[in-house]
Amino acid sequence: MTTALDLVPELERAGVRDIRADALTRGMYSTDASLYRVVPQVVVCPQDAAEVAAVIDVCRRTGVPLTSRGAGTSCAGNAVGPGVVLDFSRHMGRVLSIDPEARTAVVEPGAIHATLQRAAVPHGVRFGPDPSSHTRCTVGGMIGNNACGNRALGYGRTSDNIAGMVALTGLGHELRLTTGVLGDAPTVSTTGAGGSEQVEAVRSLVGANLATIRTEMGRFGRQVSGYACEHLLPERGFDLGRALVGSEGTLAVVTEATVRLVTDPPEKTLVVLGFDDIYAAGDVAPLMKQLGAVASEGIDRRIVDVVRARLGDNAVPDLPEGSAWLFVEPVADSVDELRSRVADLVGAVGARSHRVVEDPVEGRALWRIREDGAGLAGRTPRDRPGHAGWEDAAVPPESFGAYLREFDVLLEQHDLTGLPYGHFGDGCLHIRLDFDLERPGGTDRFREFLYASADLVARYGGSVSGEHGDGRARSELLPRMYSPGAIDLFRGLKGALDPDDLLNPGVLVDPDPVDAHVRVAAAQPVSTNRDRLAFHYPADAGDFTQAVHRCTGVGKCRADHAPGAVSVMCPSYLATREEKDSTRGRARALQEMLSPFSAIKDWRAPEVHEALDLCLSCKGCASDCPTGIDMATYKAEVLHQTYRGRLRPPSHYALGWLPAWSRLASKSPRITNALMGAPGVAKVGMKAAGVDPRRSLPRFAEQTFRGWFAEHGADPSAEGSPGRPVVIFVDSFVEHFSPQVGIDAVTVLRAAGYTPIVTGRQVCCGLTWISTGQLDSARRILTKAVRELDPYVVQGIPIVGLEPSCTAALRHDVVDLLGTDASRRVAGGVLTLAELLDRTEGWTPPDLTGVEVVAQPHCHHASILGWGADAALLERSGAEVVRLGGCCGLAGNFGVEQGHYDVSVAVAEQQLLPAVREAGPDAVVLADGFSCRTQLDDLARREGVHLATLLATYPR
Repeated sequence: MTTALDLVPELERAGVRDIRADALTRGMYSTDASLYRVVPQVVVCPQDAAEVAAVIDVCRRTGVPLTSRGAGTSCAGNAVGPGVVLDFSRHMGRVLSIDPEARTAVVEPGAIHATLQRAAVPHGVRFGPDPSSHTRCTVGGMIGNNACGNRALGYGRTSDNIAGMVALTGLGHELRLTTGVLGDAPTVSTTGAGGSEQVEAVRSLVGANLATIRTEMGRFGRQVSGYACEHLLPERGFDLGRALVGSEGTLAVVTEATVRLVTDPPEKTLVVLGFDDIYAAGDVAPLMKQLGAVASEGIDRRIVDVVRARLGDNAVPDLPEGSAWLFVEPVADSVDELRSRVADLVGAVGARSHRVVEDPVEGRALWRIREDGAGLAGRTPRDRPGHAGWEDAAVPPESFGAYLREFDVLLEQHDLTGLPYGHFGDGCLHIRLDFDLERPGGTDRFREFLYASADLVARYGGSVSGEHGDGRARSELLPRMYSPGAIDLFRGLKGALDPDDLLNPGVLVDPDPVDAHVRVAAAQPVSTNRDRLAFHYPADAGDFTQAVHRCTGVGKCRADHAPGAVSVMCPSYLATREEKDSTRGRARALQEMLSPFSAIKDWRAPEVHEALDLCLSCKGCASDCPTGIDMATYKAEVLHQTYRGRLRPPSHYALGWLPAWSRLASKSPRITNALMGAPGVAKVGMKAAGVDPRRSLPRFAEQTFRGWFAEHGADPSAEGSPGRPVVIFVDSFVEHFSPQVGIDAVTVLRAAGYTPIVTGRQVCCGLTWISTGQLDSARRILTKAVRELDPYVVQGIPIVGLEPSCTAALRHDVVDLLGTDASRRVAGGVLTLAELLDRTEGWTPPDLTGVEVVAQPHCHHASILGWGADAALLERSGAEVVRLGGCCGLAGNFGVEQGHYDVSVAVAEQQLLPAVREAGPDAVVLADGFSCRTQLDDLARREGVHLATLLATYPR
């Protein structure tokens, strides 16, 4: 048997450059967005078509199977395999050309959908299909499973938009194909006699099976399951190019694609229709296409409630009355025509209520709920993990409402729940279900349900897959919807183009069992009580395993964001483009650690620490990941478990104990600053502390904030005093490094009618101990903080945090670490300065009209606290605000530690540094985070200003 040790030198001799056979990479690529875990021998990231051909040749000679992979967002297990996995997203992601006149684009298979759109839109065209994963899915992946998306009602599936492709068969023969999409007759050309023989074998097979193809294939738009043999019919010109779309990499490997581009009608809007239940929405959804809509998407209250619970009520714009909704997008060539279509649509449907959403911001927020469906559905109404497996079945649209009713009955019979949503106008339902896979007999019950569901779909003339392909999840079910003759036809097609069964074996033809290789079923529970975990994981029943398996692989952490996008996740991946540096890659490493079958065995495994090394602990995933992953917490737990009772890295003592060292240094700040400024001493000290010598060291203030407050803070003659009391939480950064922020906060609070007070003793949030995994110490520190702060909260006195990371620790980590009633009270009583001022009756911000503000919200502010109150305050002030997304790159101790400097700078270059360079010289760079201000000073020599300082600078 050929092993990785044999494969790697073979591939190297063949000229393949980017080959990875380490345990971490193999573990990360062992799964996609599905339930399945199949560990590859080798992962190859090809750099051009020649390398792809070389890999196929090596696989043929060695008998090793080959699986093609785009972004790995497949929900069906069709992007994992036991041999070589080809990751096209790493190097082969270019948009090669755009032809606006012909309305075509030529792309490599790894080209990200969003990248293609950004290249096409300036020419007034775009690619029609738009899957919810459009920010990270690849065109090659879309070809693999015939992806559709929200607007397939108007623009069709991927197969309707592919004009041509270059592909290699399982024997390595090149096919150059054009399709009938643009109106011309499809063509097939091959290199060499072998390729022609393969094509002729397909032609003969079709000729012998015309009746089967004409009666069973292509019966309705979302019939994605099996092979699309209807395109091979003689009346369709033997369109082999379109027939390969949706074949899931089992027949050929695409190395280049020509896609059709479309122009959108100039006018469109979003109409939200409210219904009493999801069945009523399903009944009328098929009417939308004839009423001029290009999208007809359905959700119900269950998924909306999840968004509100996780992100707050403001995350969901006003919905019309009802418990289920259709998002309908009508289009037209003129405003008058659009209004007429909206009126006709509303009149024809007879919904309980409706709303026309004209505000594009609200429209984007509503579409985001739909686009995040796969992640949001990762927790079911019973607060259990929601799994793929039966994920995207479809029936003819006219039967959709009836199918929904029967499907819900089936769920009740099998004691399953989920959050339904989907492409209602096309008859396609998405849902993830709370299969009890981790319990004895769970996979048997899973299998039983899949067969019962397939039978229900077949009874409606439907397809077990309506979008994502069959993969390992549904290929075994194909005989429930196709005749034996059709199954033999599929086997014959596979044999003609891939006779050695090298390409993605176990999928579609001779499939693996649906309950084989189920990843979650093999995972071992690791609970807080039994395994001495530091965090409580309250949202995951105290189970660390359940927490890390929240990652379903939808890959939003790999998103190719448009410039200026407001998203924090995942900054290190955007800097390196390495899977291991994505939230998903890290989650996969932790899942491997918990698998009894993995080579990655425990908390101290080097693969785990390699995956976590570049995690900035920015907590962006805690808000941006639709499944609710919190990698910063998981990283802290791993560090805690790894070093508990052991010697730690120097930076854990130097940076992790920063508040303690700061208290000592503040006793003689001048001497400390002089020592830190001495070149020789500073370099030696930084190296010993694990700090990168390219970093500057912050200077200690000559007077601490509490020292100033003792002299001036209680001045009874100050404006606004006495007034309502408010506690300023004095964090270590304000106390020792930037007391002016605290002084400015006192000024602002007094002017707002408050009497600022500080706690009797200095307390800490424990943040630096948390980020370095010193969680026993962090728990003791937070216990003291809660004991000091809780009496104020009980009296109704608000606590204002000024440093976002410390404020976030008191709002979030304190509950996860302590889990006490007092910790929950304190978490609920802590506010940001903007939140307090927003609640202050009669307070108005100063007039900042004409002031240019470049705002860099601290990553913890954006992800845990929410920056909405700050945005609203600045809008009321009249300031001209450019809000940045992403992280500054310093992120507490991350950017200071040795080995992280280059990535830290690369992260800053994503948004912060370009925006500062483009800003005018008088622009205010608003940065509440001490780390953000330090990064600005280090890399841009630009002063960052805290909100308190901005408000104190301009009189009201």
